Amino acid sequence: MTASSRPASLPDQVARTARRMHEQGLSSGTSGNVSARREDRVWITPSGVPYARLAADRIVPLALDGSVLGDASDAPSSEWRLHCGIYRARPDAGAVVHTHSPHATALACLREDLPAFHYMVAVAGGASIRCAPYATYGTPELAAHAVAALDGRTACLLANHGVVTLGATPDAALALAREVETLARQYLLARQVGAPVILDDDEMNRVLERFASYGASAKADPPEDA
Repeated sequence: MTASSRPASLPDQVARTARRMHEQGLSSGTSGNVSARREDRVWITPSGVPYARLAADRIVPLALDGSVLGDASDAPSSEWRLHCGIYRARPDAGAVVHTHSPHATALACLREDLPAFHYMVAVAGGASIRCAPYATYGTPELAAHAVAALDGRTACLLANHGVVTLGATPDAALALAREVETLARQYLLARQVGAPVILDDDEMNRVLERFASYGASAKADPPEDA
């Protein structure tokens, strides 16, 4: 295997995903953060470093309790408790993306769940995308609220704050963050015209069953219309 064909390391994947998150308008400035986990080690974006020039050597390695491993030159993201708390509660999560994407954050500022106005809401694992209660950023309370809102789900809103998505890889978690932002935009547009019709639980259960048939590929990327 040549160097160019070798899979990217997790620090490389985290840095690339953080740059793409910024390029795609899902977080501005240095807001938002990205991490990946392998077993009991986490790699997370640093605090206060602009994403446009973020490289793998700036990604901070952590233990699951948040302690920095090795001689990192940067402090970890202020949201390390959020990421590490999710990993401790969710062994299925290989990566976490936290964004301040405009439409999903606007809905989070209303402290509302994203209901089943569209069948693609099921891409996050249920009949709604919950909004976690507000807590100050970087606190254990915020991490606990997010873990509860993510129960049985792979995405949630954070009240007056933003969005969290989980995935097998950083790319997969970012793809889900894009989908949540698209859904939030569609929902807010529909509300400008009237009250969106909400799909009932029976229909959403059918959709969830169909999504499950996508198998391993569904865990990497949200399903699309055939």
